[in-house]
Amino acid sequence: MKITRKGEYAMRALVDLSLNYKKGMRQIQDIVREEAIPEKFLEQILVILKNAGFIQSKRGIGGGYLLSKSPDEISLGEVIRLIDGPLAPLGCVSAEHVNCPREITCGIRSVMLDVRNATAEILDHVTLADVCNRTRGMMERRAEILMYHI
Repeated sequence: MKITRKGEYAMRALVDLSLNYKKGMRQIQDIVREEAIPEKFLEQILVILKNAGFIQSKRGIGGGYLLSKSPDEISLGEVIRLIDGPLAPLGCVSAEHVNCPREITCGIRSVMLDVRNATAEILDHVTLADVCNRTRGMMERRAEILMYHI
């Protein structure tokens, strides 16, 4: 598994929308500014997220983007698979793999299967809400540190 820049930006955009979940529509310019994502690239990513049912959009005055589901209903694993494909580090351990004549006796495949399973276990159980909680906690700690050094 390799998380591309597109995958990273998709997660960052969804976390931004999650942090603002109860505040209504979020303007694309706000996401661009807060997350430092190139606007044209973000537009492409938002179309993919919308077509997959993760977000909704509305044009015009008062328009923007918002999550289609609660942040606790969207896992990072879902997002990464949508944008970057399978979580498997090798094709032979992906759910869509073609049978390999060596798979029964291949030690490398066995290890990579463990890696895939451990990765999926983590990413499929970490939701956008979990990431938001971590983000808020880190922001609070940063504020405390800054106050301490003043």
